Amino acid sequence: MTISGNASVTYDFHKNIAGIVTFEVESVVSANAQLGITFTESSLWISNLSSDATADSGLDAILWFTLDTAGAKYTSMPAQGRGGFRYLTLISNSPASITLRSVSVNYTAAPTQDLQGYTGYFHCNDELINRIWYAGAYTVQLATINPKYGNSLTVLVTWPSATPSKYDDWYNNYTITNGTTALTDGGKRDRLVWAGDMSISLETAIVSTYDLPSVRNSLEALLALQTADGRFPYASLPFPDQESFTYHLHTLINSANYCRYSADYAWLVSYWAQLQRGINWALRSVDETNLASVSPSASSDWLRSGMGGHNIEANAMLYYVLQQGIHLAAVVQDSVSLAKWTSLAENLKVAANALLWNGTSGLYRDNETATLYPQDGNSWAIKANLTQSQSQRARISSELHSRWGPFGAPSPEAGSSTVSPFIGGFELQAHYLAGQGSTALDLIRRQWGFMLQDPRMTGSSFIEGFSTDGSLHYAPYTNDARVSHAHGWSTGPTSALLFYAAGIQVIEGGGATWVIAPQPGDLISVDAGYTTLLGSFSVTFRRSERSGVYQYFAFTTPIETSGTVRIPGAKGVLVSSSGSRVPLIDGTASGIQGGRWTLQ
Repeated sequence: MTISGNASVTYDFHKNIAGIVTFEVESVVSANAQLGITFTESSLWISNLSSDATADSGLDAILWFTLDTAGAKYTSMPAQGRGGFRYLTLISNSPASITLRSVSVNYTAAPTQDLQGYTGYFHCNDELINRIWYAGAYTVQLATINPKYGNSLTVLVTWPSATPSKYDDWYNNYTITNGTTALTDGGKRDRLVWAGDMSISLETAIVSTYDLPSVRNSLEALLALQTADGRFPYASLPFPDQESFTYHLHTLINSANYCRYSADYAWLVSYWAQLQRGINWALRSVDETNLASVSPSASSDWLRSGMGGHNIEANAMLYYVLQQGIHLAAVVQDSVSLAKWTSLAENLKVAANALLWNGTSGLYRDNETATLYPQDGNSWAIKANLTQSQSQRARISSELHSRWGPFGAPSPEAGSSTVSPFIGGFELQAHYLAGQGSTALDLIRRQWGFMLQDPRMTGSSFIEGFSTDGSLHYAPYTNDARVSHAHGWSTGPTSALLFYAAGIQVIEGGGATWVIAPQPGDLISVDAGYTTLLGSFSVTFRRSERSGVYQYFAFTTPIETSGTVRIPGAKGVLVSSSGSRVPLIDGTASGIQGGRWTLQ
């Protein structure tokens, strides 16, 4: 390819990628000719003047290369490998004629993984759902980085000197965790560890690649920053210390999830004192109402507004943390904490329903005096089992469903026009937990289908947030070019489809105990599974398209494990590969030993 004068050419990789660019120059007519490179994830920001953005304002500067040797190869610095781009633009701004022999990208995301070695899979009769599952898995791979090249927030560090420009210089060169791989929020930005993001992306990683090292390294980076009074940070270094009640709780949730899926109980014992202090730090916010009252200093959250006081999201999350803490306390035989947290959890649940539930609206208020009924708190209330009945859960699901627009579920607590795929992931879980599998699938098709198929998107990974009118503006940001198109917190369907549509749920010990409880919704066939250290878990079924009756149902779990099978409406006998027979009673069978079973 030859480029000369004020010219540019844009390459479309047809998917979001990440890496370091190398080009080989075959010939150059004049000395000191320059070639520039820009990047963008979205087609909206293809430009020969700048890349898309990583900062709160402005656009990212062109990478310029002075070409002084024909036949040479030129490579961007590792710290200026771009963490997310679908479009790469080469730019000439001088009369020089430049002939390139090749342009290549050394892919740098998921640095320690076999990129084709997924340990999980999902396939059903709906190809859009299948594509969404894999896009979620791939998004988290893009957000998995070499921790030496973390942090895209230029305001947090001192940058190398560069030629002054009206555009923002960019650089990723802060070591954010130990080890050789880390799970971050996004590929392009912020390339930091955020506990909230991990509450979705951790489980995506578990069911797709079982990438425990990245999870552990990122989690330990947060645990290392615990303050003397027990508080965990909002984000990893170099983000400044900042209180966040909810992100503190997310760190505790992620710690419990790591233990559940890894069975790394030695790790749990080594960190138990810190986790115990962390739970007790949160409990110091509980007042005479038996609810936590979030102070203004701890109100930072996922960029929603109005966090504070007896907030339903914060209290539902605290109830969830207490339930996880109770389980972990039993594992480490901490009877004192177990008894204390059990009592506090019971009181919190009663108080939340008495003070925050509005039976007329069928939703929880944001707090006692609010007229806002948030997506986050109502979704978390179901996820945490703060609700008191199945009918209450179904009512919340119905009311949340009624608010959807053409592009998905709104997040009114972040502005009237905001769609948050992060909180949408929790709403998705809430619909399944309310027994509304078809509603959950409708949300996946509507919201994540839009995110995958809109031509302004990458067609391969999921955007951080957007607007209810379908514009790619995320209300918490003033700079649309900054929005990440590969954000791990937006990948909720990938784990939800395995946990609920296929129904494969690890309860504890890496799957030592499990539940198989499919909610197929309108899906006719599913073949899905994932792997833990104990082995493979899989479910395969086919149903009658007319009646929904199972025509074939089989599942496999590792030997020396046990669990419960719940197949609503199904009748028959489970038969193992060794000939054991267990009848379903009202669609349920308990005490099932690991192995391969079919429904007959």
